[in-house]
Amino acid sequence: MIGAFSYDKAIAPIIWVLIGLSSVELVVVHLLLAHWWPRVAAIVAIVTVAGIVWLVTIVRSFRGMPVLLDADRLLMRIGRLRSVSVPTDLINGLRSSCDAAALKQRDVLNLALIAYPNVVVDLTAPITVGRRRISTIAHRLDDPAGFAAALNRLGPRA
Repeated sequence: MIGAFSYDKAIAPIIWVLIGLSSVELVVVHLLLAHWWPRVAAIVAIVTVAGIVWLVTIVRSFRGMPVLLDADRLLMRIGRLRSVSVPTDLINGLRSSCDAAALKQRDVLNLALIAYPNVVVDLTAPITVGRRRISTIAHRLDDPAGFAAALNRLGPRA
């Protein structure tokens, strides 16, 4: 293995803020709904707590599931949420940014979630991820320079 690259320091704090806001929203909405519709309040609270638990599980998986670069494959992932394996011979190049319009294209997989990506991997040929054909993968890594150096050690890209 050439390297493991974390992303939890770049992405997790933003999601922890979202979890905190969701918790505040849970209390406020529950109190308002409980006054008029107690059963509805209980259902909404259960759904919101389930969403918060799901988010916490995803964020906690970030640290233990880094992006992995090997001589023959790149495993780009965002915790348990999404994982994409790309043969290294399909990597065409690496960029440090991508404009907002390009990030919204159907052939771009944005693994940075709600953060702005600092690593953009362009592929020579599209790969299939679910029902999509992906030609670019964007991510937010804690050490983009280290990732670029490790990718450069693999040799020149097409």
